[in-house]
Amino acid sequence: MTTRRLLLAGAGAVAVLAALRWSEAGDEAAVGPFEIEKTDDEWRRQLNAMQFNVLRQHATEQPFSSPLNHEKRDGTFACAGCDLPLFAAATKYESRSGWPSFFRPLANAVETSQDDAYFMARTEVHCHRCGGHLGHVFPDGPPPTGLRYCMNGVALKFIPAAAGNV
Repeated sequence: MTTRRLLLAGAGAVAVLAALRWSEAGDEAAVGPFEIEKTDDEWRRQLNAMQFNVLRQHATEQPFSSPLNHEKRDGTFACAGCDLPLFAAATKYESRSGWPSFFRPLANAVETSQDDAYFMARTEVHCHRCGGHLGHVFPDGPPPTGLRYCMNGVALKFIPAAAGNV
């Protein structure tokens, strides 16, 4: 005889398994080959722990924790994993989301893929050269693109414009 408790436990187990399978789909988002490919050990030697977690494991840094939120100088934001220039400082804006946000990447800098983790359908943004997870893009940004490239600050490095090039 099926009891109510057994039925609820079975439904709960099915829900947990479905959730685990759904969240794994996001891990397959950025699939190479990429120009720069390294083993996890090689990435760990190059990146600090938080950079590795974000760029290689698809983690997200705490909102409002990045010093790059306050970066206002002219220059370029590059991938912290491979130094590929990703965003011009002129495309950065204050989104009040807690992460550095841009309305347009540089040409051939980023790629996108579907991220279905955490029961949400989002568009993941990753580095074109090394496949590092940068953040997500949303359709709620300012003109002219209407896009908000919401990036993890630890996935980026800021390169100031040379004094003679300003």
